[in-house]
Amino acid sequence: MDDIFLPSGRLRPDILDEATTRVLREALGHTRATNWDSVRTPHLFMGLLAAPDSGVFKWAGKLGADLPGLLDQFRDLFHQAHAEPVPPLLLNREFLSDNVIRLVRDAHGRACDCGRGVVTPMDLLITLFTTPNSIVAECFERIGVTAAKLTELAVLAERDVPAQ
Repeated sequence: MDDIFLPSGRLRPDILDEATTRVLREALGHTRATNWDSVRTPHLFMGLLAAPDSGVFKWAGKLGADLPGLLDQFRDLFHQAHAEPVPPLLLNREFLSDNVIRLVRDAHGRACDCGRGVVTPMDLLITLFTTPNSIVAECFERIGVTAAKLTELAVLAERDVPAQ
């Protein structure tokens, strides 16, 4: 299979490691909590912050960021106060934005390029920062942290984490 989706539209579980599956479940929860009807890249980032693996912890440490505080800031920034109640969401193609689909595909390509068949949270994090016009990277740029710096710190953090 070349695609990240099963014929049913669900994400293929065989291309996700356990930690990435947790991240995606958290992203769904934050999508609901912020009153959006589809998972967007900020929700994916919230999922990474809410279910951080050792690589995401190392990245946050190198950045000097407080994960719970950063999660609260992103949740507040992307909360839609006057939205309609959100229907049930699943990890299906129809509930993922085009940018999230592209990002997961790119993260899967990165994993394969690194000799792994499964996407890790660090694949998602690094791809999130290297994707052109990333709203998440733009949020950091507004406070003076460039996408290049975020990516550099993420790559360094990934190298510091022993292979699993």
